[in-house]
Amino acid sequence: MASAYDGIFAPGRRRLTVGIVAVITIAAFEGMAVATAMPAIAADLDGLRWYAWSFSIFAVTSLWAMVWAGESADQHGPRRPLILALTAFAAGLALAGVAPSMGVLVAARGLQGLGGGAAIVAIYVLVARCYAESLRPRVFSALAAAWVIPAIVGPAAAGYLADGPGWRWVFLGVLLVIPGCLALVLPTLRAQGGPLGEVSATRPGRKRRALVVALAATALQYAGSRLDLIGLIVAVPAVAALVVAAPPLLPAGVFRLSRGLPTAVALRGVMAGAFFGAEVYVPLMLVSERGLSSAQAGLALTVGALGWAGGSQLQARLPWPRARFVQVGCAVTAVSIAALAVSLSPDLPAATAIVAWAFGGLGMGLAMPSFSVIVLAESPVEAQGVNSSALQLSDALGSVLLVGATGVFFAFAAAEGDPAAWVFAVIFTAMAAVAAAGASVGGRAAPRHAAATSAVVD
Repeated sequence: MASAYDGIFAPGRRRLTVGIVAVITIAAFEGMAVATAMPAIAADLDGLRWYAWSFSIFAVTSLWAMVWAGESADQHGPRRPLILALTAFAAGLALAGVAPSMGVLVAARGLQGLGGGAAIVAIYVLVARCYAESLRPRVFSALAAAWVIPAIVGPAAAGYLADGPGWRWVFLGVLLVIPGCLALVLPTLRAQGGPLGEVSATRPGRKRRALVVALAATALQYAGSRLDLIGLIVAVPAVAALVVAAPPLLPAGVFRLSRGLPTAVALRGVMAGAFFGAEVYVPLMLVSERGLSSAQAGLALTVGALGWAGGSQLQARLPWPRARFVQVGCAVTAVSIAALAVSLSPDLPAATAIVAWAFGGLGMGLAMPSFSVIVLAESPVEAQGVNSSALQLSDALGSVLLVGATGVFFAFAAAEGDPAAWVFAVIFTAMAAVAAAGASVGGRAAPRHAAATSAVVD
């Protein structure tokens, strides 16, 4: 049997595959590295008060850029949004690398968010246009694998740079790689300069709605960090803004869980929220409740990333219907999150949580690429960009809402001191229930036509 990568690395596709994997790799490395280096950056630039905004601004601008890139790709082809995305990301890296103040660095992070949000949508459209349906599971497997090395070496490399040559190289070092990425994908982009079919009329105000959604999500993050009247005053209009502005940016039938694409988009947000709503507390739980060092606790995140890559490999090789990958992936993730709550017991070794999180990543690796395959298979050519942006928007909003919700609960429960074990148990149990709900309706993600029901292995 041929290698699972023979198709996507065939001579006619090799440059494109390497190029888009390289783009995801540098974006993943930058995300891991910036999170590690930001304490040193804030201290050096005397900008601790801007610390949270260095991450929030990235989320705000990327949410807007996802919607813009989706419309632009449908109207003009993926060439324009991807070139502008890499240009904006590179400009943000350069500006961050020379930033004289934290305010300038926050602005640079905003540029990086524009580039990151637009790039992922443009890449999805490229996948839809340049790879047959039978090859798309392998492409998404390769994109998932692109996170493995950054997850392993990114934090260590960033720590070395911050402590040695200087944190500015966290940005400037990545900047040096971008021209090579562009050179790899440019030949394909030249042939993808316009729409392949009749362009559907876009709904008016989508970009304005996307900006409202991004600002509302940021406001909710801010409100979740407070336990006072101000937080409540900020949260109420932010929720109202999301309720009004977000639905038109998503496919019809998302909230009814209509079969196929709408359910795939909805469950993408549900599973992202459940997984990351649990993951942010895994290292803290292992340190505070199980007595591990920070380095030992961080191993859980590494094995989670490896499990995700392994699950993504499996979904590219097994000839299962897509809905089965969704159901099994959601169920495995639910069980693994529930196992985190069980691992709080002092009668079990602390390694129980680390092993559990490897399976959590495995479940996500089975489910998340399957959502992408279903959405692309169910999207007509003229709507590939809009539907890809909706998928990414659901992912981001699910993470923001559920991570924010667990954050509010955690802050409230731990207001009087260090959190007790029951606080972690409640969070893990709640996120396991969310993932289990996803598994219960996963069958509704089944595509409406047979061509995308299984992964074909040559």
